[in-house]
Amino acid sequence: MWWIGYDWPTVGLDAALGIDKRREVMSARKQSHAEELERSYQDGEVIVEEGDGSRDMFVIQSGSVRITKRIAERVVELATLRRGDFFGEMSLLESLPRDASAHAIGETHLLVISAGALLVRMRRDPTFAFEMLQRLSGRVRKLNARVVQLIESAGDGSAEPATMMYAPASVDEGDR
Repeated sequence: MWWIGYDWPTVGLDAALGIDKRREVMSARKQSHAEELERSYQDGEVIVEEGDGSRDMFVIQSGSVRITKRIAERVVELATLRRGDFFGEMSLLESLPRDASAHAIGETHLLVISAGALLVRMRRDPTFAFEMLQRLSGRVRKLNARVVQLIESAGDGSAEPATMMYAPASVDEGDR
């Protein structure tokens, strides 16, 4: 992971992953809108469920997390994330319900970051924000490649789904 092992004194994702003193301070603080705290989950335990209204994002400190999505009657695994990966940023950034579910694989320790805490972290360390954007950009690049594969495997030559991918969202009359 690109942020593990980088020597940030008190900020950045690495600080969230390994400074024992900071961990103790965060665990002792009262919950607030700009708080980071630690949570532990056992194997198979639900971290977030698709459709939940919660807004926190998570950084995996240890263990692994399986991300799944319900499609019709099936549950499809989207990703397996490991130490240093983050998830939940879509709900935090867009204030929309969870798009997928997350379950712990084995004993898993997570740093939970609220929207306020993310803003504080980004203000204190712009490198954190840049590295997070790099990671998100990499995810979009992989998804683009997957869309191309799916269109090519369909064999009908239609580019309409790919064109629609970057089209602006429709605006309802009431939203204007």
